[in-house]
Amino acid sequence: MKTKHLEKLINKLKKDGFLAWMEELKSMDETREIYLVGGALRDALLGINFIKDYDFVVRMVELNRLGQELTKLGKVSLVGKHFGVYKFTPKNKKLDTAYDIALPRTDTAKMTGGYRDFDVQYNEKLSIQEDLGRRDFTINALAYNIFNHKLIDEFGGIKDLADKRIKTVGNAYERFEEDYSRMLRAIRFACQLNFEIEQNTWAAIKKLINHINDETADGERIVPYEVIAAEFLKTFTAQPVRAFDLYDKAGVFTVLAPEILAMKNCPQPPNWHAEGDVFAHTRLCLKNLASEAFKKRFNKQIIGRDNRKKRKADNPSYNLISAELVIALLWHDVGKSYTIQTPENDGTDRLRFNNHDMIGAKIAQKNFEKMKLSAAPDFTFDVGHAIWLIERHHLFDTKTIKEMKNSTIEKYFFGGRHAGEDLLKMGFIDMFSSVRQDTGNGNVENFEMMLNRINELKKLGKDKKLPRPLLNGQEVMKILKIKPGIRVGRILGALREWQLSGKVTTRVWAIKKIKELK
Repeated sequence: MKTKHLEKLINKLKKDGFLAWMEELKSMDETREIYLVGGALRDALLGINFIKDYDFVVRMVELNRLGQELTKLGKVSLVGKHFGVYKFTPKNKKLDTAYDIALPRTDTAKMTGGYRDFDVQYNEKLSIQEDLGRRDFTINALAYNIFNHKLIDEFGGIKDLADKRIKTVGNAYERFEEDYSRMLRAIRFACQLNFEIEQNTWAAIKKLINHINDETADGERIVPYEVIAAEFLKTFTAQPVRAFDLYDKAGVFTVLAPEILAMKNCPQPPNWHAEGDVFAHTRLCLKNLASEAFKKRFNKQIIGRDNRKKRKADNPSYNLISAELVIALLWHDVGKSYTIQTPENDGTDRLRFNNHDMIGAKIAQKNFEKMKLSAAPDFTFDVGHAIWLIERHHLFDTKTIKEMKNSTIEKYFFGGRHAGEDLLKMGFIDMFSSVRQDTGNGNVENFEMMLNRINELKKLGKDKKLPRPLLNGQEVMKILKIKPGIRVGRILGALREWQLSGKVTTRVWAIKKIKELK
């Protein structure tokens, strides 16, 4: 594998002054060795431009001395000192994440499968090869000597990068029994890098995946849900449909989200869902997030700016979709298997799934809270927004859109709490993935109708925002000399509907109209 991308990265970091601290450390003792290791090295070799985390290993300098010297060169955190690691930010440099500066170490697993349940021994004289031997996958067991430009590869990581393969360092069963969360990490890397999982590694995952829920004698989880949540979210936002397939085939859904598997063999009306059962429909929804039809429709924001935090740091390759949208699509029809009614068993006129959106949202919320998705480290996920999307995914087909109030459309698509853009995308994907038996395609007619209504409303305002209300509640009470109550809300609702319909456009007119109301 060519190292031109790596060399380009190192040269840029040097040019911008981010590696000047290395020169200082080296000048104090020429025997010292400094290596770039871990994900940054892997991604640099792959030519990935978005690199946030940098890990370095420093040999031949005692830990306390290293800390003292780094303190003179920048800001040092002692958070990881017990494990021989410092968090370091060079002077006058702004980083998204501080560098990890570590001494070489060996990790002796206690073989509980526990996340970070290792006996750590760091030693500045330990060889870099021994340090690499403790790592999880071959593609992560690489080191690059900053000063002599030598690439260290003891376990075939370069070949596995070239062959696009995820493979453990050494025996796969031993690596996973050291830390069960590595199984989910393997699937995450397969999705993020679009790699295949090596046969023995895959076999070990399928064999051991049940242990992801193991507990200690005291009832504590071996692998915390927060760790699982981070892997889950990063995996599904990287490649939604591939994540879906790998989680299904590896048995991850069985142990973490059996509710998803309940969608298998849950029938749907074939005239509206020729794609198959609910499970097949869900898979098609995730697949169509990468479809040209979706990209073409949403190549720019339709409604306007999302008021939530930007998700680029969590998911740089998927700016078009949010994590909440992906996870909501995964769960949007989970309620169908719990609400299904059939002519044979229930005497209904056809297959029915009454209230499956609201019931599905409750089922999903229970799982999200169990899995602690909102607490995933280094990932921002709004559980409330995902649940809101699941609850409202039938907005496009449960009521005649032509008859929907303008104020209702404003509430769903222009409200401040949740991103209406995601709801639009969800409606499009759900309809586009519901294959009509007569045409063989999804019918997005209702989506287009809703979009037309939204575009008409946008004409009333500026910058894709609707005009501000002409009067507020306090003003209504003062003008009409009434007290707070239901009447005020009704008047404001009627006035807003008039405004959004273009029937009332000025404050003077608004005051006149509310005085006419009884």
